[in-house]
Amino acid sequence: MTDTDIFGKQVPVLIRNISLNGKIQEIYLDGTGMIGAVGEKIIDHDAEFIIDGDGATALPGMINMHTHSPMGLLRGYSDDMQLFEWLSTKIWPTEAHLTEDDIFWGAKLACLEMIRTGTTTFNDMYFKMEQVARAVDESGIRACLSYCMIDGGDHAKFESEARVMESTVKNIRNMNNPRIMPGVSPHAVYTVSEEGLTWCAEFAKKENIPLHVHLSETEQEVTDCVAAHGMRPPAWLDHCGVLSERCVAAHCCWLDAGDISLLAKRGVTAVHNPISNMKLAGNRALPYPEMKAAGVNVALGTDGASSNNALDMFSEMKTAAILQKFFWNDPTVMTAADALKIASINGAKALGLNAGAIAPGRLADLILVGRNPLNVPSFSTDSNAVYATSGLAVSTTICNGVILMHDGVIPGAEAIMTKAGDVAFDLVRRATSA
Repeated sequence: MTDTDIFGKQVPVLIRNISLNGKIQEIYLDGTGMIGAVGEKIIDHDAEFIIDGDGATALPGMINMHTHSPMGLLRGYSDDMQLFEWLSTKIWPTEAHLTEDDIFWGAKLACLEMIRTGTTTFNDMYFKMEQVARAVDESGIRACLSYCMIDGGDHAKFESEARVMESTVKNIRNMNNPRIMPGVSPHAVYTVSEEGLTWCAEFAKKENIPLHVHLSETEQEVTDCVAAHGMRPPAWLDHCGVLSERCVAAHCCWLDAGDISLLAKRGVTAVHNPISNMKLAGNRALPYPEMKAAGVNVALGTDGASSNNALDMFSEMKTAAILQKFFWNDPTVMTAADALKIASINGAKALGLNAGAIAPGRLADLILVGRNPLNVPSFSTDSNAVYATSGLAVSTTICNGVILMHDGVIPGAEAIMTKAGDVAFDLVRRATSA
């Protein structure tokens, strides 16, 4: 076979000579998108491709549970600002000029970056999501895609946004792509009316799809919500019917004990976004110790590449673990094993995916981290993955049993980077000259 034959095909694959759970093992992908077998020596197989892992470490594909994929077009465009100033003077005015082509190429760039750094699934909220779905479809990655409702308390705007959301869910479902699921995303308590929040909760329940929302990202958000509604953001969302097991709440920095208890009671998944929160000076870490003790499912996300400024979940794992240790003055508070769980299986649980672990019967979403100086010696796979490894050390990325990257090669990568760069500069030119 040629080097290119291995890409883009859902066929039986045997991966040999890889390190899994501290032992040299083999993984068989059965050709249907599932892991067929894991063991020290797999003899009974019909693999079309056999990959020599050359001692690489096998890990579940990373699951990025909160991002805005097209925002990679604005990476480095505006940094070092207060959150609301950043949004109101830079991000929102530029986003007003986004075209469908911009969205598509921004999402293509994000998918490329995620594949390159070992992410196989992402949970996205943004606009013109059919274009994001097209990019995901072409890229081979897995995603939950939600149109982001912002109605600003205006009834006419709410009605318009609701129609767009309904259409988006229908159009994504009509793609009939098992890797792409629709979701619902009311932006936040400060941008969506009670009417909008209630409608989103009811619509998500009716359609049986995830709901993705920003929650308690800043102290100001909490103060303003109490002033406007007489209750804190989690209680207000609960009043509107938003909190449930289908709810994925990003940030969750400014929570008190009552908030945490409520999230646990409702089965909400909270998403830690440490790099973005620190970069925008949210001034408080997600209260992981209390949330873990209360039984809240905590996952991990990068936020958008304009506020991170990358989509590298390995960097996010390390930052999450170190931030939690530093903020709570306890080096045991988030272990390397904890960090890997919030970056993989906890996200899978939130989206109802049979992924996040390498075992027979699981989705064949996995990555190989090639041998390099950062993972030698290998006293602990978890420790090396979280504290030493960069996403750029990932050598192979597989989603749904299809090889998307091998030996660091992704077909078409250079063309995507060139086009996305051109699109980004054209977007900013249009926005700043308007």
